[in-house]
Amino acid sequence: MRPATGKTPGKGRSLWWRVHSWAGLKLAVFMTFVLATGTLAVFAHEIDWLVTPAMRATPQDGPRASWGRLAAAAAQAEPRGRLGTLYAPIDPWFTAEAWIDMGKGAPRRVYVDPWTGTVTGTHGWANVHRFLRQTHRHLMLPTRIGIPIVSSLSFLLLASLVTGIVTYKKWWRGFLKRPRGGDARKLSGDLHRLGGLWSLWFVALIALTGLWYLVETLGGNARVPQLPTIAAQGPVPTGARLDRLVAAARRARPSLDIREIRFTAANGVVFLGQDGAWLVRDRANAVAIVPADGTVLGSLDGRDLDMHQRISEMADPLHFGTFGGLTTKIIWFLFGVILTGMSVTGTIIYAKRLEKAERQQRSAARIAWSGMGAWAYIGIALVVMALILTPGAIVGAG
Repeated sequence: MRPATGKTPGKGRSLWWRVHSWAGLKLAVFMTFVLATGTLAVFAHEIDWLVTPAMRATPQDGPRASWGRLAAAAAQAEPRGRLGTLYAPIDPWFTAEAWIDMGKGAPRRVYVDPWTGTVTGTHGWANVHRFLRQTHRHLMLPTRIGIPIVSSLSFLLLASLVTGIVTYKKWWRGFLKRPRGGDARKLSGDLHRLGGLWSLWFVALIALTGLWYLVETLGGNARVPQLPTIAAQGPVPTGARLDRLVAAARRARPSLDIREIRFTAANGVVFLGQDGAWLVRDRANAVAIVPADGTVLGSLDGRDLDMHQRISEMADPLHFGTFGGLTTKIIWFLFGVILTGMSVTGTIIYAKRLEKAERQQRSAARIAWSGMGAWAYIGIALVVMALILTPGAIVGAG
């Protein structure tokens, strides 16, 4: 029996379902690629650690080598270049990493054992981390073009989130519902719904941070705090000279956990890291020291950021789950796998549903491809383009 409005029962729900299917199907190839590269990018440094022996260090009980000793070793390893940045180890089993400016092209990487202060190896700019992050972020295209293309997927994620909740009746009961066995349609459908429920928070987080990247690219980026400038400095301080500057920075900011040192021409030697502010990048906390006499040129504190700047600083740690070290990385990776799998299972659900309705006149693969229409070719073209551009964007630059 029809309701008094004359609408058929479930008509509104079927409209939501059609929107959900469209959002998850049309750009499924491209969406899966972006989600997969983003998921792997969470552990990009760790993947590089696996494939690059020079990045590995053996934790020791003794004291670590000083920043000055690390800088001196890195500078001696590439005497034709200029030391630009020095990074502390990501974890105890990582080496310290220095970036050496070679005058033209991309920097070279120098890895230094944080305990012995000896160079373990050098490497070009191209690595797994650069490939995954640049592919995921902007498809190897210029950022003003690539970031809007990738970030626009946030709208599809938000549409899938809202329509998925609406179309799943009494969804709050499904968190502990075990997937049924049987045919691929039932299994993929149950896994899709189960994964969707447990990752509601994650989908919302990734969609909103992705939307923020789009806002930034379109002109809504926050003003980056600036340090005072000085006249061009002389040689890069290393060894005991750098250690004296480190001591000066620590006197100025005792609570600053130094994670990075930048040797700049305009701002002197800049020490960056983590302090009292939570969920900010290292650049939000900084102390700039004049290398000639060790005086403090200026300081930045993440707690002084305004709301706009704070949102900008929070985006990266929240998007990639780096704010809590290895623990949050594991959580983000697992939910990234779930989200990537949902993109695949959503396509299977659509194809299997129509395959049954057509009594298997066409295969599920053909149905899925047909359902994507021209969007399938657009998605594949974007993926192939990113791979083709990789040598020029990364390998060639190194």
